[in-house]
Amino acid sequence: MNWLSISSNAFIIAFFLYCFSFIGFCIAIGGRRWSNRDVEAHKKRWARIGFVLAILGWVSHLVFFFTRWKGGGHIPTSNMYEFMTFLGMAIMFAFIVVYLIYRTALLGAFATPLVVIIIAYASVFPSEVQPLIPALNSIWLKVHVTTAAAGEAFFAVSFAAALVQLLRVVDFSSKEKSAVRQQRGVEWVLIFIIVIIGFLVSVFGFRAGGYSAEFRQENFEIDQQGQELDSVQSVKYDLPPIVAPYNSETVHMTSFLGMEQPLFEAPSWMNGVNAGRKLNTVIWSIISGAILYGIARLIARKPLAAVIHPHLDGIDPEDLDEISYRAIAIGFPVFTLGALIFAMIWAQIAWSRFWGWDPKEVWALITWLFYSAYLHLRLSRGWQGTKSAWLAVIGFIVVLFTLIGVNLVIAGLHSYAGV
Repeated sequence: MNWLSISSNAFIIAFFLYCFSFIGFCIAIGGRRWSNRDVEAHKKRWARIGFVLAILGWVSHLVFFFTRWKGGGHIPTSNMYEFMTFLGMAIMFAFIVVYLIYRTALLGAFATPLVVIIIAYASVFPSEVQPLIPALNSIWLKVHVTTAAAGEAFFAVSFAAALVQLLRVVDFSSKEKSAVRQQRGVEWVLIFIIVIIGFLVSVFGFRAGGYSAEFRQENFEIDQQGQELDSVQSVKYDLPPIVAPYNSETVHMTSFLGMEQPLFEAPSWMNGVNAGRKLNTVIWSIISGAILYGIARLIARKPLAAVIHPHLDGIDPEDLDEISYRAIAIGFPVFTLGALIFAMIWAQIAWSRFWGWDPKEVWALITWLFYSAYLHLRLSRGWQGTKSAWLAVIGFIVVLFTLIGVNLVIAGLHSYAGV
């Protein structure tokens, strides 16, 4: 039996079921305004449809996970594609748990697109099953990665609830300084999400168009004996190269909008053979995100947060505050076990030390300290409402940087995850 083929098909089915689930929740929230029938009956019916589709998508996602495990011979969490797909599955599980407790359809309208974005982001990376490197060939890979991802999944649900809370309570008609700061802050969070979507649009768009470019980069390194080593490596681009690798020459480059050569070269201090390509990806993400945001603003003719705000009337912000807090309260001890305790045990086994100041370790600690501060301020200082919501939103942005920025930008022992 071709387990990997079954896994691939199950992944596609899960993706579309999540998309349909999102549509169901949106109809439950927004479509009720167009319904001539009983509003509450309409909301419950479509919320139930959205939730059932979410469960079916999660079951299909489970099939993907276990059939890939069977076909690949090891738990599928060893590279960026596998980890991000697992994180998406964990977020959906966390959402299902929270939804069964609170029955809030609005949370589904924000949590399901987050899952869709994350697994779409996973699809950017190579999906081939790769053999485990020696450091990963341990049972602690299973317990460390899965529990860390489970904790982060509840942080994601908290982020969704907190963002909805801010969209609900911020006064977008006020001109006071404090209100304007809140308005701009919420808008920037939406822009951040749109930039991630812009990244996906850029990558999949140029891949569909068959775009490619290749450079030959010459690197000079100093070995332990102080001798200079010269190496030549090939760097391939899937996006038009606005930025070329440092100290490189063009092997071939497909013309795009009359651009026959890169506009400039990456600075010399950006180390790593893929540094220029990563900077180029960041630039294209910002460009695509700015275009998408500009189109949305032209259509809406006002800030996007102000467009969403009126559709949240009738939502109790205290319920959202409670959901956000409870999700963190569940996720924090799980994250502590997975990202710190189990990670240190694995580090001792793999690298003979519990702690080594690797960038991923440092940012995992920063994430843990941030959510520790959140719980302290919440429980000891009585920070609730808007203050608590902002902490939950910022906390998940820290999580995303730990997952994406550290893996793909900062070199370290965890850099294998970005290959």
